[in-house]
Parts: sequence; C-alpha cells; structure tokens
Amino acid sequence: MKNIGVYIHVPFCSSKCPYCDFYSHPAGEEELDRYTEAVRCSLKTFSSTEKLMADTLYFGGGTPGLIGTERIKSIVSAADERFGFAPGCEITAELNPSAADTDFFRLADAGVNRISVGLQSANDDELAFLGRKHRSDQAKSFIQGAKTVFDNISLDLMIALPGQTKEKLRRSVQFCIDSGAAHISAYILKIEPGTVFYRKKDSLDLPGEDETAELYEYLCDILKKNGYDHYEISNFCRKGYESRHNLKYWHDEEYLGFGPSAHSFYLGKRYYIPGNMEKFFRGEIVPDGDGGSSDEFIMLALRLSEGLTEERYSDVFGTGIPEKIRARARKYIAPGLVRVTPEGISLTEKGFMVSNAIIAELLM
Repeated sequence: MKNIGVYIHVPFCSSKCPYCDFYSHPAGEEELDRYTEAVRCSLKTFSSTEKLMADTLYFGGGTPGLIGTERIKSIVSAADERFGFAPGCEITAELNPSAADTDFFRLADAGVNRISVGLQSANDDELAFLGRKHRSDQAKSFIQGAKTVFDNISLDLMIALPGQTKEKLRRSVQFCIDSGAAHISAYILKIEPGTVFYRKKDSLDLPGEDETAELYEYLCDILKKNGYDHYEISNFCRKGYESRHNLKYWHDEEYLGFGPSAHSFYLGKRYYIPGNMEKFFRGEIVPDGDGGSSDEFIMLALRLSEGLTEERYSDVFGTGIPEKIRARARKYIAPGLVRVTPEGISLTEKGFMVSNAIIAELLM
C-alpha cells in the first residue's frame, strides 16, 4: 500500500480578484451539481495498478466553500471509497472570510480537519485594493467561529502591496498571531499576465526589490519571535503544523489532481486537466512530460528551510548530492545566502529572496 496526496480543484468564485490568474468563474446550482458528480465519478473510476491510500486531501480553488458542505462531504466520501484514508489523513479546505454562513461543525463532520483562510490583509484599504469582499472585522468573527471547531487553521497574507508600510504589515501579521493561527502563508504580490492588475500594471506603485526584501525580512523576524517556524519560502507554522499536502510538492512526491486545471504527478509522469469545464466533463487529460528528475528534486527541495539533504537525495537517487552542486553552492556562503554542511545545502532567509537566481546557478 502506497500513500498519495489527492488535490481537488474547485473552480468557482463569486467574483474574480484583480491579481488572480487561477482558473475560476461564477456558477449556478446546476453547474455545481454537475461538477460535483463529475469529480466523484473521476475519483471512483481512477485506475491504477498499485494499491493507493490518501494521506492528504486538499480542496483548493477558486473558493471551495462556495460548493457547500454537502457537496464537499460527497466528494470526501468518494475519495474515501476509492482510496481510503490513512490514519490521521490531513483534509484541508480553502475558505474565504466573506462566506460568513459557513457551518464549521458540518464541515468537520464531512471530514475536513484543516482550513486555509484567504485573509490576505488585516487592513481594510488593502483588502479593498485586492478586490476582497471581506473586511478585517468580518475576518475576525469568521476565524473566531472556525476556532470553535478547528485547531489547525492557516491564514494567507499578501505582502509588497502598493503603499504597504512596515506598520501596515505588522498589523496584518499581529492579527494572524492574535487569532491563534497554526500556520501562516505570506506571498509577495506578483502581477500575472491575464489579470486585471496586469492590464493596469504601469499605474501600480509597487515597492522596489530592496523595499520588498525589507518587508519580507521584517515579516520573518516578527513570526520567528512569536514562535513560528519558517519552514518554506512563503510558509510559517507552529511546531508540527506544516502543510503536509504542500510538503508533497516540495518533496517531489506523488499526488493526484481532480477537477479542471488540476495537475498530477504519478509514476514518473506529469499531466493535467485543462482549465475548461466542458473538457473536464469530457475527461480530457494533457500529458506534461516526465517528472522526478534530479534537477526538479533539487529545485523544489531548496524552497524548504531544511533544504536539499543528503539523506533524502540518497533515498531517491541512490547517491549523494553531486559535488558540482555543492561547489557552486559554496560561492554563496560568504554573502550569507546559502548554508553548506555535510548534511546538505539550504538557503538562508536572505537567500530565499533571490532563490530563483541561486537555483538557476546551481543547476546550470
């Protein structure tokens, strides 16, 4: 029996945020029902020569909360019927604070034991800029309600917004700490093609690289002082509350995706479902090449604070980290960007800010 992660993409939102390039759109009850039945069918008919058991199940989006607890419960049931759940299986649902009518008890009854909340900011002017429907007081009430049921709550923040000061960022970070969040994800605002922000990018007064780095380091410092482990470039947690599903991605482990635009990595192959409802209903799948190469493994591992370890690399490839990788990494020790030890290679927090350039150099 092999454990595997399962991802469900829920492509529905009541409106599109101006920074978002994920596949999503509004939907009525009929489409929600049709989608749910299609996901259930694709789960139950998934064919494999191996015996698989899900140890993580993640509802991402979009806004998974929009399909309602009963539909989530039916999808969880189908996943359990097909794979079965390993003891302690982590089942996550992304939710937005604007969904004030969420019945947390019924959500937990559906099997969900972890929620990821799209807070983004605790400053109302920043929330308005980001096109979010909730405001900070609504988010506070939402999280208080969630805490009566869930002890594993993750909050999303967005940093490096136009006009964002350290004081504004501090208020948002302190809001997360005071809420008792077990996990915090903090993402630097990126202007993606095809978004509203991309069309008006020339008018956005975004902070420069140095200012962005200062905000990032400031956030890291506050969270570290308050007991959060910076375990991945954009992710922080209380001890033992890492996102086990997302760790599968960063450890280059296998996972299966269901729903339009969902990606999978299984038996050395990557593939995805097109971001189109009708193509999803028709069962279309697009091959996306081989996965699990040494370069891919190194790139993903270096996103983690533990970095690229001799032990994990050897377990997968049967040999130690290539000496050429170690030699290239040593050039970044003096500037304080990389640590190189007999146990492996890892980036510092300063190195995280320029991770793409460092990783590209290591893998050239």
